Amino acid sequence: MSTLTLFFLASLLLLSMGLAGLVTRRTLVGMLISVELMLNGAGLSIVAAAKCTPASEVHGQLSALFVMGLAAAEATLILAMIMVVQRRFGKVATSEISTIQANKSH
Repeated sequence: MSTLTLFFLASLLLLSMGLAGLVTRRTLVGMLISVELMLNGAGLSIVAAAKCTPASEVHGQLSALFVMGLAAAEATLILAMIMVVQRRFGKVATSEISTIQANKSH
């Protein structure tokens, strides 16, 4: 089995663990961690493809850096949304938050 295949299997494992976590988690924080796992799997596959193929390693590393930046921006946005939901409803369990209504006090 080649090195590239092993890297892709590890990437697939991260992706599948993230997808399983996204489906089974009930809290927004758990879902965020699952999405981060999936993005890490994508970054790993990009770096492995750039390292183990004739493609430029620099392009692979830049692409992985872009995925990491995207993950950081996504985490920041989701955490801000979780804070708003926590303040409004007092809970972050998705099963207990059925609707988000506009504030009618204005």
